[in-house]
Amino acid sequence: MELPELRSIGVLHGDITTCEDAPKNFDISDRRGTLEIYPEYQQGLDGIIPGQTLIVLFWLHKANRDILKVYPRGDRSRGLRGVFATRSPARPNPIAISEFKVLAVDGLCLQVSGIDILDGTPILDIKKKLHEPV
Repeated sequence: MELPELRSIGVLHGDITTCEDAPKNFDISDRRGTLEIYPEYQQGLDGIIPGQTLIVLFWLHKANRDILKVYPRGDRSRGLRGVFATRSPARPNPIAISEFKVLAVDGLCLQVSGIDILDGTPILDIKKKLHEPV
């Protein structure tokens, strides 16, 4: 089955420049950053307001795509596991998922907190978290 082409809808801007500097997960991060959305997707931002939690999908463009077994969170005492049983960025299709709290909306830019992704990472999609008011 041939898959459709993925398109980036924007890019993340933040102060995380190395994997070693990145928090292990969004739920332990208080780092702030900006989701810059490309102009052709501006209408898709209608309805996003400060205080909402967004689920954001990213393409980890710097991730290794050839590794299928990893030590969870780099902890060798936990033993090797298949990447599909972990949140490792190394995987055949390096898609990441994060949750961010919206701090401000400024045109094509969403100021968010909870950043755990490298600066310059392409954004694939944004979804409102379930069970939050519309």
